[in-house]
Amino acid sequence: MSTLMGPDEIEQLAPSGHYIALRIGFAFPMEEVNAFPPEWVQHYTTQRFMLFDPAVRWAYSNTGTCRWSEIPIDDPKRIIAQAKTFGMAYGVTISVFDGNVDAQRSFASFTRSDREYTDLEMKLLKALLVRRHNETAPPTNLTRAELEALGMVKDGKRLKEIAFELSVSEGAVKQRLKNAKLKLGAKTGTQAAALANQYGLI
Repeated sequence: MSTLMGPDEIEQLAPSGHYIALRIGFAFPMEEVNAFPPEWVQHYTTQRFMLFDPAVRWAYSNTGTCRWSEIPIDDPKRIIAQAKTFGMAYGVTISVFDGNVDAQRSFASFTRSDREYTDLEMKLLKALLVRRHNETAPPTNLTRAELEALGMVKDGKRLKEIAFELSVSEGAVKQRLKNAKLKLGAKTGTQAAALANQYGLI
């Protein structure tokens, strides 16, 4: 499966555009790729379609895959019909969801102008979304001490202040931040704190 999904392969499967939203928190995704036609993005945004879009509404209340032609949700603004005029005649929406308490959802839509998606193509695209969803999962191995230090960095505290408040040496704080950066794949303590915050860890 993984051999399939570089940008070129996605373009082959979604020649008229795609949209991917990974790990949607309270309002915004952690990562977003909007490769729909720019004219459609402009029209969609100007018309404020997001709240009425049957594909988005389906993605928020379901998991799995669904062809746009089979979405069982009303489309009073005729968004899917309008998408066709922008070359997106056929689409599939895919939604994945963590089953835990801090569950996060990722979803994507892929489009083409020539024909419906096959079951195999939908499976391949779902495998891509599941993989990307898992790759962006928050790490579960951060210690309480590391999270505590990151929380203080987020609050704008300096190394000296953190060490004083935690009654540890500056070296100990540096080590905690170094470990946290490694686990979060961050280059700086500030970036690590921002990521931990985005994941809802601090």
